[in-house]
Order: sequence, then C-alpha cells, then structure tokens
Amino acid sequence: MIDREQVLHVAKLARLRLSEEEVERMSEELSTILEHVERINELDLEGVEPTSHVIDVENVLRPDEPRPCLPREVALANAPDATDEGFRVPSPGG
Repeated sequence: MIDREQVLHVAKLARLRLSEEEVERMSEELSTILEHVERINELDLEGVEPTSHVIDVENVLRPDEPRPCLPREVALANAPDATDEGFRVPSPGG
C-alpha cells in the first residue's frame, strides 16, 4: 500500500499542493492502481505482442499538404491586443 509519506513525496516532486483529504484519497487510489498492475504481472503473457492501441490504427493523420494561410485580419480577429505585425504580449517581468 502507498502510504501518506510516499504520496507527499510524489506530490512534492510534481510540485502539487494536496489537502489532507486529497492525500488520503491519492493513497487509496494509487494503491488500487498498483494492485491492478500486480494482477497483470501474474498473467502468462508469453507470446503476446506489446501494443500501443487495442485496434490497428493506420493513416490517422491527414496528409501534410501546403494550403493557403489565413488572412491576417481573420487570424487576429479574436486577439485581445493585436498590432499590424501580429499579437502583442506583455514583456517578461511585467
């Protein structure tokens, strides 16, 4: 079982701030996940090919073909602060 200290350690590494309730819940949920992984480790998977998808996936992306760009006015239409050259963003540090 994943204990409180392990959850807090992982949360610190991930820079997460967890409430006491979240620490308890994460401990239970992570323990359940590890139990499932242990069950999978007990299976005889000899001869089973590793997969990244449960079904064969082919040609899932559209062809990468050049096409006309958006007109500048359309691209900048919803920009909160646009100039003639493009988007205006705050300078670093303020």
